[in-house]
Amino acid sequence: MKRILQNFIKGLLTIVPIILVIYVVFKIFMFLDGLLGNYLKPYLKDAYIPGIGLLFTFILITILGWLSTKVFTGTIFRMIDKLLEKIPFIKTIYSVIKDTFQSFLGEKKSFSKVALVTIPGTEVKTIGFITTEDLEGFYHPLKDYVAVYVQQTFQIAGVTILIPKGQVEIIDIKPEDAMKFVLSGGMTSNQGQQSPEK
Repeated sequence: MKRILQNFIKGLLTIVPIILVIYVVFKIFMFLDGLLGNYLKPYLKDAYIPGIGLLFTFILITILGWLSTKVFTGTIFRMIDKLLEKIPFIKTIYSVIKDTFQSFLGEKKSFSKVALVTIPGTEVKTIGFITTEDLEGFYHPLKDYVAVYVQQTFQIAGVTILIPKGQVEIIDIKPEDAMKFVLSGGMTSNQGQQSPEK
């Protein structure tokens, strides 16, 4: 009976992560494919193949990105951008979405620096990710502070804390390794590898 239970647990440890990854990838694929796929299905009917919606979405985004670099169409996009930033309530939602995408995909990416933060008044340390190193434009008295995002274990949620620069130590760890370490509650500590870049 004990051996059966051990094999069952081994099966769970082997199969469940694989099934969950396949499920998540499938859901993401279906969502992205459905963005344009739901509009294409009535026209293509029986000729519709899963993935065409995703392909068209990629092509459309690429074309819009190319158009944004042109003088005429780029001016239109900038006008829409300025308009959305002036409409009450809409500007808040728009700026959050825009800044989030910029932080992950823009030239100055956030979450690229792993920080070791000492909790004031204690010897306790936590791992976070530098999101903003220049807070002076946000609020002048915070010019000597940095914004650090601290991810919560086993959750998507986290908190943003503002810490004096002198209390933040940038550590040479890959962001993905640090994220795995935090999300797993430290259980992946033996898998972390130092980044070769100093």
